[in-house]
Amino acid sequence: MLPPPNLNPSVLSRAELPAETVALARFLIGKLLVRRLPEGNASGRIVEAEAYVVGDAAGHAYRGMTPRNRSLFLEHGHAYVCLVRGRSYLMNVSSERAGIGAGVLIRALEPCDGIALMQRNRGTARLLDLARGPGRLAQALQIDRRLDGVDLCCDGALWLGGDGCPPCAIERSKRIGIRRDAWRLLRFYCANNRFVSGQRRPNNC
Repeated sequence: MLPPPNLNPSVLSRAELPAETVALARFLIGKLLVRRLPEGNASGRIVEAEAYVVGDAAGHAYRGMTPRNRSLFLEHGHAYVCLVRGRSYLMNVSSERAGIGAGVLIRALEPCDGIALMQRNRGTARLLDLARGPGRLAQALQIDRRLDGVDLCCDGALWLGGDGCPPCAIERSKRIGIRRDAWRLLRFYCANNRFVSGQRRPNNC
């Protein structure tokens, strides 16, 4: 596990975020995703992320901009929230210059603040299962399409934060649960962290 968070993290500015998909995916490991709810804040440290680069056949921007995926084409640092199979919301971060479609899927969080809220939202007290996996973390933080397009570099309902935590050792592997462009080593995760989803080294080369 990573060190305890500073419960007064600062909002990451857009200038701090790399404007390139792979670099952003690596950069986000160890940063905080913070959700402001009426009952208080809930947050988790990002321990796993996948890059969906420009021209990636597995990415939602592959066939161009549509009303559904337009947030992927916003300037880097905006939320793209999509509904998968009609039941799970996934939280992504736009990752390139405005007009270029690409993003980073946030796959897992280590819960930090507002754990009781996350437990209520998920309907479980089991800490390990609160935000281990993209659908679970969205449910834990009440992330849905209403947050699609939100600027994550502003202090609002959902934002990215930093607290000066020393970086963890980062490993990489193939992405999980895709078939197209599945050979790419575009999944990044915090080594030896129990909140990482799935196997620690799935489909590694």
